[in-house]
Amino acid sequence: MKIKSCRTPAAFFHDIHEECGVFGVYNHPEAANLTYLGLYALQHRGQEGAGICSSDGKHLHIEKSMGLVADIFNEKRLKRLPGSIAIGHNRYSTAGGGGLKNVQPLLANYALGSIAIAHNGNLVNAEQRKRELEAEGAIFQSTSDSEVILHLIARARSENPYERIAEAVRNVSGAFSLLFLRENELIAVRDAFGVRPLSIGKVDDGYVVASETCAFDLIGAEYVRDVEPGEMVIINEQGLHSHKALHSPRRAFCVFEFIYFARPDSYLFNHTCVNTMRKEMGRQLARESMVDADVVIPVPDSGVPAAIGFSETSRIPFDFGLIRNHYIGRTFIEPKQSIRHFGVKIKLNPVRDLLQGKRVVVVDDSIVRGTTSKKIVKMIREVGGAKEVHMRICSPPTVGPCFYGIDTPTRQELIASSHMTEEIRKYITANSLAYLSLGGLKSIIPHSGDYCTACFDNKYPITFPKDSKEQLELVFP
Repeated sequence: MKIKSCRTPAAFFHDIHEECGVFGVYNHPEAANLTYLGLYALQHRGQEGAGICSSDGKHLHIEKSMGLVADIFNEKRLKRLPGSIAIGHNRYSTAGGGGLKNVQPLLANYALGSIAIAHNGNLVNAEQRKRELEAEGAIFQSTSDSEVILHLIARARSENPYERIAEAVRNVSGAFSLLFLRENELIAVRDAFGVRPLSIGKVDDGYVVASETCAFDLIGAEYVRDVEPGEMVIINEQGLHSHKALHSPRRAFCVFEFIYFARPDSYLFNHTCVNTMRKEMGRQLARESMVDADVVIPVPDSGVPAAIGFSETSRIPFDFGLIRNHYIGRTFIEPKQSIRHFGVKIKLNPVRDLLQGKRVVVVDDSIVRGTTSKKIVKMIREVGGAKEVHMRICSPPTVGPCFYGIDTPTRQELIASSHMTEEIRKYITANSLAYLSLGGLKSIIPHSGDYCTACFDNKYPITFPKDSKEQLELVFP
């Protein structure tokens, strides 16, 4: 069995990448500053670039750049964002590639004034809609699928801005949690399936909207409710108003938000605690795949709650056997002389005194290509001195790519799509390997029928255009 990786050492630490984070504020004198703090709390959802657009009631002002939130925005730059309304965005490129032109919010002028958009998700028919718009004379300034929505709004015939937005989102398909900023209002829209999270909070006399509730905690906002699938929420001087923009045939919340993407202190999908869910995943994993061992250790950070749950149920002691360096940047200089396991060791290092001669259970959130897990197992054994290494994964095997806003490898690159568990175990050189079963995962998730599990069962809730690259990958995997 030959499995290759074309990723650099820095890139393969985790093969599934964050999507994006959105944050909005209405009616607060420090709207831009609060948006900055909100994006800071959502930094884990995207580290490629960030931007903020504010309104002073007459004009929209925008600042954005490549990099991390704290590096982009300083006091001088935030002063260039006046007004009591603002939206912000953290980007990790999932469609259209990277570059400053694709950093959001995207700002446009049209017949009814100015409008800015911040989008978390991915449109599966964006290429088709873009070709149609270009044939009609549209000129695109970016390669982001989000710009398609702006063009559809600009070309809609209604004189009502809300009807224009509703018409635009009815003409796209896929996952989207959207924030729109107009001169005097903030508008939030969620796709008909509710794939990506979006929550509403209250702060002082204003409102906030965010991808995750952890952003509310930082600014002292109180959670109010989620934006419902297919709902348009309009926040202006008349208050908060709800409109049904899209018919919602079913819910399809992204289950991977619980497994990996969201921060443990967030509450998602009608206020379910992420940390609680991850601990329960670990408990269920232990019930399904017990093993004799001396210590349970997590792959930090996303594996920590599940490892605690595994330890509690198995009664095997928990400890931090891998220490993570949180301060590594996106790039680093690798020494010319080869260092064994360098790509993983730059972020993780085993605690030898804890692991030496021990039978170790390693709990991680997922195995994607398998290259990272292989290096971690070998490092724990060779550098940490472990006697045995048992890998436990708190999610089912990832057999299908995500087309709804998460940057995942292609089907051919997903090791579980073409190899059995025992083959993967041999490849990563673990003494044993076990995944959480799909049935076990569904048994612990409230209303599990409301979740998208396509990455585990290839049952995609949102259909694709027949000529799209997504559909072609499904037909010709």
